Parts: sequence; structure tokens; C-alpha cells
Amino acid sequence: MAITKIQSESLNLADTYDFTGTVTGAGGANTPAFHATNSATQDLNSGSYHKVQFNTETYDDGGVYDTSNYRFNPGETGRFFIYYRLGLQTSAPTEDKFPYIQYGRLYKNGNQSDLLGELLVKRNTANYNFQEVYLHASGVINVTSASDYFELYALSTNQAGAGDTDVNTGSYFGAYKLIS
Repeated sequence: MAITKIQSESLNLADTYDFTGTVTGAGGANTPAFHATNSATQDLNSGSYHKVQFNTETYDDGGVYDTSNYRFNPGETGRFFIYYRLGLQTSAPTEDKFPYIQYGRLYKNGNQSDLLGELLVKRNTANYNFQEVYLHASGVINVTSASDYFELYALSTNQAGAGDTDVNTGSYFGAYKLIS
């Protein structure tokens, strides 16, 4: 059925139409894309940011995540949806070890970035049991250079002394390109 015929006649949505042409400019793929997790807990020393070691890929369409340096490099420009979840756990704290302040931060090209802001959780509790908190962030970022790369860092600080915090295995990091 020619386009002019479609425009001049009403379509019956109950009818079946066979299409024999080629559709261009429709659809697309949300790639490159990746999702990575960590296979073991990672100790954080108190008071400084540490790169989170997401060393296991669930998928990596386009080879954009490097499990040896824990880095996402999309290799192209465009808008990307990026997300992460950090599970931070502290075991058997004592009363003099509070409050804990924990952060997650996305770095761009090796520098702290405000792309997703800094997530902060301040815990000031004294139940002395195993403590676990999850930090979540997601958002759309504009990658302006094919050489841009992104890493996730975590910080746990104990205002009363050294912290004993781990990034647990329930943590993840991922991104995918948005179709424009």
C-alpha cells in the first residue's frame, strides 16, 4: 500500500498489513552498555577515597568496561544513563567509633566529578551490631569526548577514629547509551 493511499483512506486497525519495504531511522540499540559487580568485599581505609573494584562483568556490550582498572570508557560521545549501588558495611562497631560518614562519588577522567553529585550517609547509632547501608545513584551524563572515562570511588570516615568498613558484594556499577 503506497503512502498516498494510507493518507487518503482510513486505516482499519483490525486489518493485517504486510510491509515489504525497508524502515530506516527507527529504533536503535542502547549500546555500548555494561553492568559490573565485585566478587569479594573490599576494605576501605578511613578518611580517603578508594576506587571500588568492580571486577566481574555481568555483561559488556561493546567492551567498554575494564575489569583490571575498574573503569568505564564508552569510547564515543553521547548521552549515557549511569548508575551504581554501594553496599557499605561496618562490623561490630563500638561506642567510640561513631558517627560513620560514608560517601559514594563518580570520578570523571581521574577527578572528582559532580555529574551525579556526592551521596552521603551519616550514621550515628549505637546498637553495636553489624551495620550496613546502601548508597544508590543514577542519572544521565553527557560524554563529550571519546576518551572520557568514569570510575566509582567510596569513602568511609569515622569521626571518632579509624573506620572498619567494607564494600560488600551486593554492590554494582553500570551504564548504557541512550538512543537519540
